[in-house]
Amino acid sequence: MGITKSNLFSETQNNLALAAKAFSHPARIAIIQYLLKSNSCINGDLVQELGLAQATISQHLRELKDIGIIQGSIEGIRVNYCINPQRWEEIKGQFNKLFDQFDLAAPKDCC
Repeated sequence: MGITKSNLFSETQNNLALAAKAFSHPARIAIIQYLLKSNSCINGDLVQELGLAQATISQHLRELKDIGIIQGSIEGIRVNYCINPQRWEEIKGQFNKLFDQFDLAAPKDCC
């Protein structure tokens, strides 16, 4: 597999691609939906909720945390995770800008 030439693209394009990659696995979507519903959680709750192994959940949480979509705090032996509201709004805004570029009212002269 070749090296991605990310320097050829804008910061926004690179950010959107990273966010899309983080959203690209159904387990991560399920984790995000669970966090949105519960507003926080403990890692063990996700194992019970999703039925995936602890190690698998941890890998997906790391991917989401690396991109900044979630944040966590350690309380004893437990790690609580929640949506990072600032990053969530940033990503949401970037995707909305992208989707809003398509004009449904435009003439339908394409394929």
